[in-house]
Amino acid sequence: MFLNHYLHSFDDKGRLTIPAKFRILPEEGAYVVQGFDRNLMVVPPDVFRLIYERVMAMSITDPTARLLRRIILGNALQVTPDAAGRILISQNLREYAGLQSEVVFVGQGDYFEIWEPALWKEQETLLNDAETNAQRFAALDLKTR
Repeated sequence: MFLNHYLHSFDDKGRLTIPAKFRILPEEGAYVVQGFDRNLMVVPPDVFRLIYERVMAMSITDPTARLLRRIILGNALQVTPDAAGRILISQNLREYAGLQSEVVFVGQGDYFEIWEPALWKEQETLLNDAETNAQRFAALDLKTR
């Protein structure tokens, strides 16, 4: 399970070291896809397979389906970390997410996200709004007993 968030940097060869806590990826690696908020999503093969099957089940006559295929499949990148836990992210994905020298890895349970630090800071501002969070958490109907 991918939890918490971590700040990391690209090395001088453009490789990105995955946080040690996130190196629970299977031997075949993972898939990097465009996220929904100018971020990247790194999904294990089983999660990517679910997304792939859903997209492929949509009719190619549907304009939305074609756009989703282009966004998800047309930019997907399979990555396998090296022995030091580093991956290479394609230039098009780096540009999409605005990644420069530093990134923030954010756990999302079954997958993790990669954010440009300033964009992640904007997300943190939204996440720290106590009044709005009270409404968000009310929808979960959390009970301790």
